[in-house]
Amino acid sequence: MVRPRQALLFAVALVVVSALAWSVQQHQRQSFEAQAGAALPPGALLDTVEQAPPAVAPSPVAAAAVSDRPQIDPAWAQRTATAAGIPVVALTAYARATLLVPDGCRLGWTTLAGIGWVESHHGTIEDRLLAADGRSAPPIVGPALDGVGPVAAIAAPAGSHSWHGDDRWDHAVGPMQFISDTWQRWASDGDGDGLEDPHDVDDAAFAAARYLCASGADLATGEGWSRAIFSYNHAESYVNSVRAAASFYAARSR
Repeated sequence: MVRPRQALLFAVALVVVSALAWSVQQHQRQSFEAQAGAALPPGALLDTVEQAPPAVAPSPVAAAAVSDRPQIDPAWAQRTATAAGIPVVALTAYARATLLVPDGCRLGWTTLAGIGWVESHHGTIEDRLLAADGRSAPPIVGPALDGVGPVAAIAAPAGSHSWHGDDRWDHAVGPMQFISDTWQRWASDGDGDGLEDPHDVDDAAFAAARYLCASGADLATGEGWSRAIFSYNHAESYVNSVRAAASFYAARSR
């Protein structure tokens, strides 16, 4: 039985995260936002308090397998993932992506983690499994962007069927929820396997990092950080939700 005071507090916490969000995602995201907001004040800046993830020189075998991509210290990744409550596969992808973008962007892994939580719970939304190869099972495919209800009408571009299975309407796909046109612009190979796959958290995290840095903002400042996140999704409620999640991760992993 829910008491009136509890019901009121829960109702106040509810916000609309994204016009393209699934209803189940909305409920889960709002719940997390309430928890994260209690950990740090809403205006807390997240990436200035963290150290860059340590990279290690890959062995010759590893180097051949992943091309020239930086290798994240596995001990650091496991320790930080455990502290933050993030799958180590996802955290490694976020950390590597920050090492692949220009230093001047000053992007921290917690920012990518905040987006990853809001978009798909790091690829585990609705009890999905994020596999070692960075792909969710089953794949994450958002609703058809058919103009019905709160979503825009976006026709499926040529070649996008393989990502979402719809010849008529586009869908946001993967752990960072890219629509097809945006993915075609920012498609990236984050793990050096020769593929650019929006369903692979390694590739999606690197693409998201490039997208954020393209805003030209200094992500180590509050104004620049907010502007970059707003460029990713044009909603203040989205910026606030990512800030809450990223701040929570920064606090948990200090």
